[in-house]
Amino acid sequence: MSRLTETRPQRLKIAETQMEMRTDSASGQSPLSEDFEGKLHAAQIELEKLRQQQESIERQKLELQELNERKEEFIHGQNDISDRLTSALTAIDRELFEMRQEMQDLEQTRQCFAEHQKKIDEISPNNWTREELKNQLDRAISMLDHAEDEYEEAMQHFAGSRRAGVFSAKKKTSISSSGSSEFGASFKQGLAFNLPLIILGLLALAAYWMK
Repeated sequence: MSRLTETRPQRLKIAETQMEMRTDSASGQSPLSEDFEGKLHAAQIELEKLRQQQESIERQKLELQELNERKEEFIHGQNDISDRLTSALTAIDRELFEMRQEMQDLEQTRQCFAEHQKKIDEISPNNWTREELKNQLDRAISMLDHAEDEYEEAMQHFAGSRRAGVFSAKKKTSISSSGSSEFGASFKQGLAFNLPLIILGLLALAAYWMK
């Protein structure tokens, strides 16, 4: 009897344990299932983080690509405008240098012409006496020739510039040559006028010698 009595409580305890396990299984999930779901949830969270990181990297990559394209456009524009500015500055500097040189030449030419103008205006042929006529005339003609020579030189110097219109294209006239021309013309006129008389004189002379 005592052995039977001792065996029954043990069987009852085993049965109670089995009932508790069934109750736990029926009422909730097992610890193994809970652990798997937790790991799965953590993995999903990690995947979401990785996806967001990948999207962020892609955005940064696109932004960097766009920035590089804009940088290339800027470098191209920078080189283009720099070349054009350099070329323009070189041309402007050359133009300014030529203009300054031209202005200096014009200023020197003006001073030279002003001096000649003053000297020529001071010449008064009507005030020359008979004794000084030859010397004064030679001196005045020399001054006039000098002025005309420098005028011709200035006109040739500025011929290819924008200031060429300042100078008239009248050619130099030499007083000495014009005087010779006038003498030659007078001589020809006198010869033509007296030619008949000369011929008659020669004929009369020939008739006289033939007698």
